[in-house]
Amino acid sequence: MYKSPELLAPAGNPTAMKIAFAYGADAVYAGEPRYSLRVRNNSFTLANLGESIDYAHKLGKRFYVVVNIAPHNAKLTQFVEHMAQVVALQPDALIVSDPGIVMLLRQHFPEQALHLSVQANTVNWAALKFWQQQGIERVILSRELSLQEIKEMREHVPDMELEVFVHGALCMAYSGRCLLSGYTNKRDPNQGACTNACRWKYHTQPAQQDEVGQYIPDPILVADPQRPDEPMLLDEDIHGSYLMNSKDLRAVDLVEPLTQMGVHSLKIEGRTKSDYYVARTTQVYRRAIDDA
Repeated sequence: MYKSPELLAPAGNPTAMKIAFAYGADAVYAGEPRYSLRVRNNSFTLANLGESIDYAHKLGKRFYVVVNIAPHNAKLTQFVEHMAQVVALQPDALIVSDPGIVMLLRQHFPEQALHLSVQANTVNWAALKFWQQQGIERVILSRELSLQEIKEMREHVPDMELEVFVHGALCMAYSGRCLLSGYTNKRDPNQGACTNACRWKYHTQPAQQDEVGQYIPDPILVADPQRPDEPMLLDEDIHGSYLMNSKDLRAVDLVEPLTQMGVHSLKIEGRTKSDYYVARTTQVYRRAIDDA
C-alpha cells in the first residue's frame, strides 16, 4: 500500500491560496516578488504572507515560501536580514535553487526546512545524494525526466522526498536556463520577470516578390543547417506561428504510477494563473489522487 502523495497547488495571492485549500490542496507554494521568480500577478507581502501561513496551519495544511531566484550580489545585501523575518513566520519549508542561498540559509537558519527548486535542474540520482548531503529535505525534480528516470532516482535515494510537476506550462529550455525574455524585452527570467516570449505568436511573411512588388505566397520552410535535406514546414494560422511554444504538461493520467513510485508531492504550476484555473486543476488532481 503506497502513501497518498501531497497535492501542492500554486498561490499568486491569498485568495488563490484559500481557493486551493477549498478544492482539496494539501499545501500551497507562494512567495514575495523580490525573491520568488514571480513578479507579475503576485500580491504577496511580508505582512499577508504571515497571515496566509497562519491560515494554512489552522486548516492543518502546509505553506511553502519560494525563494528560488538566481541572485546577483545586490540581491544578497539584505537577504539574511529579510529571511529572518520570513523564517519567523514559520513556513513549512523554503524553496531554494541557488547554492549560495542554500549555504546562507544553512548557516543562519539551520533548523529551517529547505526544498530544492526545479530551477536547480536535478536530473540524476547522484545530484539527489549531493543535495541530501547539503541538508535538503525535498527535491523538486526537473520536468524533463521520464517515468523510468524518476523510478531509478527513487530507488537510488529512497529516503529523499521527491516532488514532481504534473500540470502547467513548460519552459522551452531547462527551467531557469533560458535568456529569451532578457534578449527580447530586457527582462531577466532568472529574476522573476520572464515575459514568456517563447509562448508568443510570431508572424512570418514570404521573402520573394513578383515583378510588381507583390509578395509571392510560397510555403515557408525551416531547415537545420546540419540536415538541409530535411526541411520543416512552418505553419501559420490566423493567430500567427508559435515557433518555440512548448506543449503544456498534463499528467493526470500518470498520478497512479507516480504514487506507486513513492513520489511525495505532486505539484501544479500556475502562480500567475486565474483563480478559476487554481480551482479546477486542484479539483481534478485531488480526485485523481484519491482514486489512485
